[in-house]
Amino acid sequence: MKFAGGRGRLSVFKIDLDSGRSALVAEGTDHTRDWLVGADGEPIAQEVYDPQSGRWALRVRNGLGWREVQTVIAPIERPYLVGLGRKGDRLVFATHQDERPVWREVDLATGAVGEAIPLRDDQDAIRDAQDGTLVGHRALVGDEDRYVFFDDRDSAMWRSVTRAYPGQRVSLRSWSADRRKIVVLVDSPEEGPAYALVNLDAGKATWLGGVYQGLTPDDIAPRKPIRFKAADGLELSGYLTLPRGRDGRNLPLVVLAHGGPASRDDPGFDWWSQALASRGYAVLQVNFRGSDGLGEALLKAGYGEWGRKMQTDLSDGVRHLVGQGVVDPKRVCIVGASYGGYAALAGATHDRGVYRCAGSVAGVADLRRQVSHSRRQSGSQATTRYWNRFIGAEDLGDPVMAAYSPAQHARNAEIPILLVHGKDDTVVPLDQSQVMADALKRAGKPYEMVVMPGEDHWLTRGETRLQMLTAVVTFLEKHNPPN
Repeated sequence: MKFAGGRGRLSVFKIDLDSGRSALVAEGTDHTRDWLVGADGEPIAQEVYDPQSGRWALRVRNGLGWREVQTVIAPIERPYLVGLGRKGDRLVFATHQDERPVWREVDLATGAVGEAIPLRDDQDAIRDAQDGTLVGHRALVGDEDRYVFFDDRDSAMWRSVTRAYPGQRVSLRSWSADRRKIVVLVDSPEEGPAYALVNLDAGKATWLGGVYQGLTPDDIAPRKPIRFKAADGLELSGYLTLPRGRDGRNLPLVVLAHGGPASRDDPGFDWWSQALASRGYAVLQVNFRGSDGLGEALLKAGYGEWGRKMQTDLSDGVRHLVGQGVVDPKRVCIVGASYGGYAALAGATHDRGVYRCAGSVAGVADLRRQVSHSRRQSGSQATTRYWNRFIGAEDLGDPVMAAYSPAQHARNAEIPILLVHGKDDTVVPLDQSQVMADALKRAGKPYEMVVMPGEDHWLTRGETRLQMLTAVVTFLEKHNPPN
């Protein structure tokens, strides 16, 4: 980051690792958002985005200067650089066409833009380890990881790797330049996630170590995909984790809502749900409408449904499990972080009668305050447009903002509420939980609040995650005993 006129500019520097000296290679503009650097360390392209006008531009090097080869007006879903193309003289950028994500390849010499390649929402690039060129792509399709390689030899290589781990989720993490030594993450339903080194020449794999030290098969609760229909008939999916040693009938339940909301739960090992299941709780994770990575239809079904059908999708999941006899309807709590924290607070104040207690970690309590904060942080109207798309508000003064803010309806809470927040959270600031705590206090409602010093929005440090889990489990065991 280079500072000019008191403002930071995203720039490219070259650093000598022996001396520690740095030299400026290319300085960005006030609106530079990303750079593409070639194998020789020289900048090839940059993307520029003005958040006020929504104008995005792709610039490629032209001699000593830069020329724009593509421009798009994108108020919300701006395009972005993917990286080098299938050859070193091309690059790839991602954009939307007919509201579907696509990749386009650009010839660096001519600036010519190739045909659109339609993709899934959650496509990831696979790159050559030596020169960074594009060799394939990966997507999570439903519950299945799909790898596509442009070279048949790479496809055969990947098939030989995955055959060694039947019934397990295998993810590419790194490989040698000749692609004969490959580091993979193997997520076993019985043993949890661990890294392995596959040596194709030697025909063997070496276990490198587990992601979670001390985790044994006896610690891992069974997790299975589920499908059900929301009250309006929308098909939904998710995951149900059951405590070990229980018969799967009449269980206490924790609804664990994911963040985003444009995110998703996936079929891999989930440390939070496993921690809750270890204490005797069934755990339900729902990919409610508005979740991303499961198709445009599900994502768009969430537009304007913040606190409404996005919320009742969760309680519809509870009713589905109750109907199957899996859970006890009188022993259900809701917990989540970020948007999931909002869902927990809304479960206590808006979707009442379903939950026995609610735990919010870094959750949003006041929508107007949060949207204002996000806009100040980004300096962008695009941030407001993104939030309003889901909330269904026209502007900050829209009555919808107050109508679906849990802090404005604290008097409706009939269950105990736990508020956990990192003191240094810059995404959803601490004052969101403080506003909720103040409102609950004024309304004479039961709540507990835990502030974690020196922690960010993502609970980056292991000790803080343990502190959060301890607070949540203690709260759950107090208000919804598992036995």
